[in-house]
This record gives sequence, structure tokens and C-alpha cells, in this order.
Amino acid sequence: MNLARHIALIDELCFRPFPAEHGPSDVGFSGPGHHVAVLESGDRPDLDPAGWAVTVDQFEKDRDAVYELLASRWGDSDPYNLQTVELSTEREDVPEPWGWLSHHAGVAWLWEVRGTGRWVVVALADRDPGGSVQLLAVVTETAPP
Repeated sequence: MNLARHIALIDELCFRPFPAEHGPSDVGFSGPGHHVAVLESGDRPDLDPAGWAVTVDQFEKDRDAVYELLASRWGDSDPYNLQTVELSTEREDVPEPWGWLSHHAGVAWLWEVRGTGRWVVVALADRDPGGSVQLLAVVTETAPP
């Protein structure tokens, strides 16, 4: 993990313009009002349960390292339950990127970054049984639902 590079990318995304349309970006994908950056990605499809647990454990440690640095800058953040957001998507339109994020991660840590009008979110995407584990950073102008 390159913690300095992750933090530099998050800082840059706090000021990068949002595109008018959804599409891929140099760090993941973006859309109106949000950027999603894949900080790290690990294999999953062929891992046995023990290998999967080791991968998730390592990504959780990396997420915690990103959290600690951002918390020292913007303050501690309680975990935000994205499973509640996912349940809401069944009954109502949940704005992006929150709907997408709730389908991929169960918990997120977030901060409203003063002076930017943006939220920074750090989450571990590990809910797709056929996909890879990903450490994500999301920057959005849409407040959490």
C-alpha cells in the first residue's frame, strides 16, 4: 500500500471537476457529482474461504491506515451503515454514489470536507461474491442519505 499516494489522490479528487456524464476515469469511474477511486484491488474469484479472509483482513488494515490519517486531519468518524442505505434502495431512489456504494460495501467512514462542499468516503467493497475486494475512496457533493 502506498498511503501517501492514496491521500494525495483523495486530496486531488476534492477539487477535481465532476463530469457531466457517467463513465470511467483514470482512477475508477466518475459521474455527475461524484468520483469513485479504486485505491487497491485484490483477487477474489478463486480464493478459498481462508484465502478470502486473509485478503479481507489485509484490506481492512489498509483501510484503517487511510482512516487514521484522514481522522487526524478532519476528526474521528463513526462507521456509517451502508446496509441501511441498501434497504432504502428497494423503496426509494437513493442518490448516487450512495446507491452504488451500498451494494458493494457494508460500512463506510465519511467526512464533510470544509470549504469544498464535498464529502470524502472510505470503504471496503467486499460484498460481491464473484468480484474482487477493493479499497475505495469516494468524493461526492451529495450528502449521505
